[in-house]
Amino acid sequence: GDLMDELEMPLVPVLTRMERAGIGIDEDFFRAMRSKLKRELDLIQDEIFKVAGGDFNLNSTKQLRHILFEKLDLPVRKKTKTGPSTDASVLEELAAMGHEVPRLMMEYRELEKLRSTYVDALPQLVNPRTQRIHTSFNQTVAATGRLSSSDPNLQNIPIRTDLGREIRKGFVAAPGMTFLGVDYSQIELRVMAHFSGDEAFVTSFSQGIDVHQQTASVIFDVPVEDVNAEQRGQAKTVNFATLYGQGPFSLARQLGISREQAKEFIATYFERFGGVRDYLDAQVEMARETGYVETLMGRRRYVPELRAVNGNMRQFGERVAQNTPIQGTAADMMKKAMIDVQSGLDEVDTGAVMLLQVHDELLLEVPDSEVDEICDLVVEKMERAIELRVPIVAEWGVGKSWYEAKG
Repeated sequence: GDLMDELEMPLVPVLTRMERAGIGIDEDFFRAMRSKLKRELDLIQDEIFKVAGGDFNLNSTKQLRHILFEKLDLPVRKKTKTGPSTDASVLEELAAMGHEVPRLMMEYRELEKLRSTYVDALPQLVNPRTQRIHTSFNQTVAATGRLSSSDPNLQNIPIRTDLGREIRKGFVAAPGMTFLGVDYSQIELRVMAHFSGDEAFVTSFSQGIDVHQQTASVIFDVPVEDVNAEQRGQAKTVNFATLYGQGPFSLARQLGISREQAKEFIATYFERFGGVRDYLDAQVEMARETGYVETLMGRRRYVPELRAVNGNMRQFGERVAQNTPIQGTAADMMKKAMIDVQSGLDEVDTGAVMLLQVHDELLLEVPDSEVDEICDLVVEKMERAIELRVPIVAEWGVGKSWYEAKG
């Protein structure tokens, strides 16, 4: 098929070159970060012991269960075979109800994961011969067609937290080189505008109006210029909830409103953005009839879950049918861009190399003197990878570390 010949196969040598290139890290940075994390973890642990009224092993589910549900007598949210659940969703709910220990435990687990997965692990993965880290890119893992990476998995560095973002300071460019990070701007929302043809969305992107502001103006029924920060924030949350097929429950939790309010919010949204609603419904319909949905380039994902007896499974199937064409098209576009960027680099005499691809972002290492030229090349190839009915925009940043290049 076209997808195989024009996308997946030509991508193989591109990924091979990226894996061979590797990326440099700053060992001193990770050493310093290790002690910083250790201090933070100790402080949180002391705090937890104080609030819980005694010491216990934070990494033992059994002991945590005893503290939360017997000693502190917090409400049980979910049951497992061995007793009340202490998983992330339970801690999150209890924290939202204002309980301290679950909130601190969430923080503790996040830092512990950062420490074990990245801060301790990354320096161990440096190749002694090249003195760089060489990740592996996988084309056949993610069902939507996205690339994934392993050893280390660089796709899930948690960039929502300040500390997670800090980790990117540990990835550094070689002497005489600069990192160039180029990102697709709001690519999934642009793809949604393309597929749904929804007037408000298409107009917003075509005229370069801020899409979340535009959305807020439509849902709250105020002129675009009168949208305040809170309204824009809420609109942004709803836009992403729509992309990922989240229901009223998770939206309510994110916006801190009741489930009823969230239901109304979503209803208003779909009433005002009829094109989006029709598109999402049509995808579910198509998956019911044909058994699959497709990306713009014809990548198929089968959705057997829609025929499941279990209601939760069916709902999962609906989300898959709605989100896959959008996320998958963005992934196809990135793969196409990588092939085009590599052939563009091969045509000019350059020392620039592609190092990493993380979701909507490409990271290159470029000789200091060539930054402007290569930046223009990459932005152009990314913006032209696939033609949509709305403009595609790529934003860039440069710096001596991956953190700086993220601007």
